[in-house]
Amino acid sequence: MMSQFLSVVVPVVVLLGWAARARFGAVAVAGVAGAVSVAVTVGVWAAGRWAESNRWPGLVGLVELAALLLLVVLALRGGEGWRCAASTWVVGGAVALWPSRFEEIVGPGDALTLFGFGSVLALPAVLAGLYLRGLDDTRRRSVAAARRTQRLELAHDLHDFVAHDVSGMVAQAQAGMVLAASDPVRAAALFERIEQAGQQALASLDRTVHLLRSEEESALERSPQPGLAELVELTERFASSGSTEVRLDAVPDGPAIPREVAATAYRIVVEALTNVRRHAPAARAVDVRVRSEGRRLEIVVRDDGGGAQPPGPRRGGSGLAGLAARVEALGGTLTAARDGDGWRTTATMPLEGR
Repeated sequence: MMSQFLSVVVPVVVLLGWAARARFGAVAVAGVAGAVSVAVTVGVWAAGRWAESNRWPGLVGLVELAALLLLVVLALRGGEGWRCAASTWVVGGAVALWPSRFEEIVGPGDALTLFGFGSVLALPAVLAGLYLRGLDDTRRRSVAAARRTQRLELAHDLHDFVAHDVSGMVAQAQAGMVLAASDPVRAAALFERIEQAGQQALASLDRTVHLLRSEEESALERSPQPGLAELVELTERFASSGSTEVRLDAVPDGPAIPREVAATAYRIVVEALTNVRRHAPAARAVDVRVRSEGRRLEIVVRDDGGGAQPPGPRRGGSGLAGLAARVEALGGTLTAARDGDGWRTTATMPLEGR
């Protein structure tokens, strides 16, 4: 009767600990179960060792060993520090001492046999726990790297789209101040467009800040990015916000153009137009050409500089550096250089992968 009672103590403790693992953790449950197993072994020594013909303690003992080894795997997978190491050592000792419930330890030979038994059973569990822990660490690093990449992409979006809207608001506000006294009707229309651009900028800013603050992976899912089909609206909005004429010659969007390539082409045009607004406000015309040349997509944005401006050096915006890296990642190239009195931004990207 006593042997049957002692044989079920550890399985009962493991079940209770498993139910409370969310509160105390697998490391604590493993340590307690291992300590109870050692105590049961000592109790068996005091009450009298079990006979090998007694099947009940043997069968329940095999379940006990399996549960202890499983706890080792879980503790090593999710725990760290000295508590995890101590729990693993306690459980390993409990597993090694388990055969001594049936046979007395006599001399160093029996002690070596127990050590070998414990090592053969515990070592695979330890290796499995460490392997699973390594997989979890790799997955966490991958998720963290993906989140950092997505946050950098959102930061680029913040620059590309919000800066474009804000630069348009500045240009229209400058024109509105001139027209306020001489032509109030046109000035009111300009102020209405400033309001629309401000709402677009605020919407982009709110979305970006929300995603940057979020820690949930699902919240970082990106909505579809604008592509070639949105170039018409983009150029019309740019032309309506000032006196610069925009001539668009773009290939229609379609399945032949990868989504990433089309989104990058849109962002290149946004950045180029933003730089025209910031650095060449007197430009009279801007040519935007997006054509498919063989198996590559070519984007060219050129402004005339305005003629009245001196042809001094003009640098592109800081967003060009990020766009150049993005284009290179897609297997293409991006350059920005002087072209007469104006500025020319050129990019090429393959249509069939890198």
